[in-house]
Amino acid sequence: MMNNALTTFTQKQPATTLFALPILKRIERESRQEYNEMQEAFELMGWAALPDALKVEIHNDVRFMVEELKGRFSSVDPFVKRRRQTVTYWVNCYQDGICSLDAAIKALKVKSL
Repeated sequence: MMNNALTTFTQKQPATTLFALPILKRIERESRQEYNEMQEAFELMGWAALPDALKVEIHNDVRFMVEELKGRFSSVDPFVKRRRQTVTYWVNCYQDGICSLDAAIKALKVKSL
């Protein structure tokens, strides 16, 4: 004799799996597309060889640089300009061997409020 609770649970599980599968596929496809776009942006900037830890830290900065170059928006904010200069400075310092990876990451980490 089977327990009704187990029978109900096993019957609902495939429906949940089928419901979640298209969402997961879409997330995977969009993530892969964003990753490829970001890799292309890093290559165009000469930053393809950066370690992943540094790329993760500047991911949003590079993404918004690309969005602005595509003409999706324009920022004349002096704080945005300063952040871009900071990112470029620390990435160049790391690439030139002036600072360590940890120093660059710590300098570029965005402090939460």
